[in-house]
Amino acid sequence: MQTPPSAGWSGARRLLRRLRDLMAAGTTAEERLNQTVRLIASDMVAEVCSVYVMRAGEVLELFATEGLNPEAVHNTRMRVGEGLIGDIAAHARAIAASDAWAHPNFSYRPETGEDLFRSLMGVPIMRGGRVAGVLAVQNKAQRLYTDEELETLETVAMVLAELIASGDLINPSEPILADATAIVPRRLDGLRLNAGLAIGTALLHAPRVTIRQMVAENPAEELERLKTAVAAMHSQLDTLMTTTDISGELQDVMESYRMFAQDRGWLARIREAINSGLTAEAAVQKVQNDMRARMREVTDPYLRERLLDLEDLTARLLTHLSGAVFDSSEMPADAIVFARAMGPAELLDYDRTKLKGLVLEEGSATSHVAIVARALDIPVLGRVTEVLDRVETGDQVVVDGDNGQVFLRPGQDVLDAVRHSMQVKADLRQRYAAIRHMPSMTHDGQQVSLLLNAGLLIDLQHLDETGADGIGLYRTEIPFMVRSSYPDVATQTELYKKILDAADGRPVTFRTLDIGGDKTLPYFDAGEDENPAMGWRAIRIGLDRPLMLRQQLRAMILAAAGRELRVMFPMIATIAEFRAARALLDQELTRAEDRGEPLPDRVKVGAMLEVPSLMWQMPQLLARVDFLSVGSNDMMQFLFAWDRGSPRLSDRYDTLAPGALAFFDDLVRKARSASVPLTLCGEMAGRPLEAMALIGLGFRALSMSAGSIGPVKMMTRSLDVRQFRPLLDQTMHRPVETLRALLRSYARDRGVAL
Repeated sequence: MQTPPSAGWSGARRLLRRLRDLMAAGTTAEERLNQTVRLIASDMVAEVCSVYVMRAGEVLELFATEGLNPEAVHNTRMRVGEGLIGDIAAHARAIAASDAWAHPNFSYRPETGEDLFRSLMGVPIMRGGRVAGVLAVQNKAQRLYTDEELETLETVAMVLAELIASGDLINPSEPILADATAIVPRRLDGLRLNAGLAIGTALLHAPRVTIRQMVAENPAEELERLKTAVAAMHSQLDTLMTTTDISGELQDVMESYRMFAQDRGWLARIREAINSGLTAEAAVQKVQNDMRARMREVTDPYLRERLLDLEDLTARLLTHLSGAVFDSSEMPADAIVFARAMGPAELLDYDRTKLKGLVLEEGSATSHVAIVARALDIPVLGRVTEVLDRVETGDQVVVDGDNGQVFLRPGQDVLDAVRHSMQVKADLRQRYAAIRHMPSMTHDGQQVSLLLNAGLLIDLQHLDETGADGIGLYRTEIPFMVRSSYPDVATQTELYKKILDAADGRPVTFRTLDIGGDKTLPYFDAGEDENPAMGWRAIRIGLDRPLMLRQQLRAMILAAAGRELRVMFPMIATIAEFRAARALLDQELTRAEDRGEPLPDRVKVGAMLEVPSLMWQMPQLLARVDFLSVGSNDMMQFLFAWDRGSPRLSDRYDTLAPGALAFFDDLVRKARSASVPLTLCGEMAGRPLEAMALIGLGFRALSMSAGSIGPVKMMTRSLDVRQFRPLLDQTMHRPVETLRALLRSYARDRGVAL
């Protein structure tokens, strides 16, 4: 088996210099491509070098070759995923196979004459995070390709990416990566990251910086240019931090982001690429391409989010190197920004008076950019597959954050319907605003406490805006998730104090850390479970890592000095777990008293009812808690063995199913007989029809998102519970479709606002 001596970085620089001279020659693009494959084959001691270019419909076409049958050029085509070349394009990753014939994805194309060549090394030709083609070399003997040879081929592929994108090789009017029918109206589905409706003009984020020169004349000068650009980027981020109105968790987000800008490993990779012979711009682009390839393989949500932050920084650094400056004054007045991914600082670059929505191909509810976007109160969609292939700057678009859809170039009928919906929403907001200071009391005098679910300090501004009675669930894990290290007691104390101050005497229920499952911390490895929702999470972690829980409880006690402290433990499955958690709280209260620290005026302790097993321990639990909160999202998941994240099951079960209503009815009776206050937190509390059923069953406290307070309050004030309860008793065991129809009919006939 052959293993030729590696040419090393000096060989790579020599090849790049020769390619630079070749690209500058006054020949046609096709001639330059043909000379390029001959040059690569000669320099890398390969019998074959071939370039495949992506055409419309995800077809790879052989555009140039040295060593294969010349007649195969423009006649050999394969689908993405077909053969080794198609596999490289499908996964945007390199392949180095010493025995290509034995590879499971090997596909023989007789017209090329490739049956003579045993080994193959191929790399994707990447541009803008997308595969524009494939570059491959082949040898007759079984050859072990070195890492340096693979690096060299990847670097050469960047040069070819610019040639393909120039428009000289392929008619610019021919779609290469985009679907040929892209100009027609389209509706695409995504993940709702923030609700809302918006009509606006598409603006593609971060127009691509064109790299004019790939190969460096003087690496030392390029390293100095990089140093200057990095300093300018840090200065810009510092200015953004000091001039933008951000605080609380947004401050943590930006501090974490700025810390990534100082990551030595990231900068070292860029410097290494410059030393290989690239210009500073090309080196940054290469590192960005590497990260994009890594992201395709990463499934861990935290690691993926960190890679997105680093990619954002490489794009920002590239603009500093190229001198390109973003001017928000050129934004349309109704801009809806489209991006593959985006960091929090980049979103803040846009004029917030003109920014109406955000659509991402990547993104998650806990991503940094989603947290910032919610603070800006704009509709946001994530995971909208291939939207950048189908939208152009200037297109009219509709973002429906409520239903997780984006409409590209919508027809007049869609626009009319959306404008009508937006007007209805605006009218309803005025009506909700008019009743925000009125009591949340049913028509027959039953008081119903409407509370907010919150997880960020900025959420507390909605207390006054909505007239909510307090915070029924404060998710303490979210501030932990946006930090790069575990917050100490002093930091936590300051945060909890700010929350209590903002609540201004209204009750705040702090849920202790509910991490694990899909909620990961960068500095804490919760391991992997086959069933994460039922694995090592929430109170299970807290009891196994008592120092973490005790520090959080200590901070809450210090923050609540002289005020009421309400603590709720999540995912309690046994009485023993609640007793153990309560014991840790009692230890911290004793510690504070012994140290002479001011204590809370009152301490109320509750449990989150999310695990059905607690229903058969209810007498013992109710004797030990001051209040009880139902986490309806997890409770429904466990009650029906229902993975809420599974698309196949998303509509399978209903929160108003007879089994669920019977469960809630039994729970309300038990809690009432023990005189223990009962709250329901979760999505069903914020839907007026479901909230009507819950109030009918006897719930007198519901906790929900800010946008749901107005609709649920309006429903509550128009409901007569004494009239409604008999109907509910008669119908709650009916099929859920029948029940929903009867509830809607009752509301319509009795004037209940749904």
